[in-house]
Amino acid sequence: MIAKRPLALLVVHALETRLLNEQLVHQYPPELLTLLVETIPRLFKGKQSVLGFFQGCGVPPALYVDIQNIVSSDRDSITKFEMVRQILTRLNDKGDAALRQRREILKRLTQWDDFSGGYEHQRTEAEGFVAKLQKIVNVKDSFTRMNLERENASLESRRKREAEVGERQRVTAERDRIKTDLNRLFMESDSNKRGIALEDVLNRLFRSHGILVRDAFKRVGLDGEGVVEQIDGVIVLDGEVYLVEMKWWSAPLGVPEVSQHLVRVYNRGDARGILISASGFTAPAVTTCRESLTQHVFVLAKLEEIVLLLEREGSLSVLLLKKIQAAIIDKNPLVEPLRES
Repeated sequence: MIAKRPLALLVVHALETRLLNEQLVHQYPPELLTLLVETIPRLFKGKQSVLGFFQGCGVPPALYVDIQNIVSSDRDSITKFEMVRQILTRLNDKGDAALRQRREILKRLTQWDDFSGGYEHQRTEAEGFVAKLQKIVNVKDSFTRMNLERENASLESRRKREAEVGERQRVTAERDRIKTDLNRLFMESDSNKRGIALEDVLNRLFRSHGILVRDAFKRVGLDGEGVVEQIDGVIVLDGEVYLVEMKWWSAPLGVPEVSQHLVRVYNRGDARGILISASGFTAPAVTTCRESLTQHVFVLAKLEEIVLLLEREGSLSVLLLKKIQAAIIDKNPLVEPLRES
């Protein structure tokens, strides 16, 4: 009989392995069913107590009323082990409809700490089987928690990748718009409108490359002089502050034009300067900027460099840092890395 057959260690090992890969109470697997059949009868002396255990776990009477009748009429014709197997098998057959009851049975058994209700000679066995159940459920719980942690980490990683892809798509779309807007400026005949639009386009370009920007602003005199200075933009690159000036003139910028921006930079202590021109620079203007490098870092850039950068989908930060390094190391305020590469 089942009551007299000890549970093989191989069955326990198979159960522990199997429970790592399936839901513990979605449906009792055969190994768990066998362990429960070996455990529950040893916790009670009487058959009525066994039925009372299932009743307390919420098992519907319809699943054991026939067994109740057998116990009442001919109790010796059925063992506690047979009763438990039949009831658990019926619970399994109910599927999800009996999920709560199967879960409650496991919960109560893993929390069982009073073995006085069973026979004295079976107490050690009962304690051992409950301990096995507790170990298996704890292993499963740990595995489930680890699975959840892995799933959460995987979900977070996926969300991060999706966010990165979305951000790249957004930046690409923004740079495409910037390229389109910049190309349109070449057809703008009004120089004033073109200059104002250029400030907006280039500041958007800085932002799209993650370079901290403060848009164009005007500084008003403290004694009612009105506007005394206008700055096209301010950026922070590699921890340094740069005043940015943008010009779209028909002729190359000369000494007077670059000097105006040099003065703005000089008047701000440790600030540095970038001057972008659509028409290039005269040789004397470049010389003036080169001489100024003994005092401040000052970089000259041509608008065509920006156009080429957009066409190549390059990095604005890398381009500017190369130009800045050339200004500091080679004392050359006007180099064109994209043309040299």
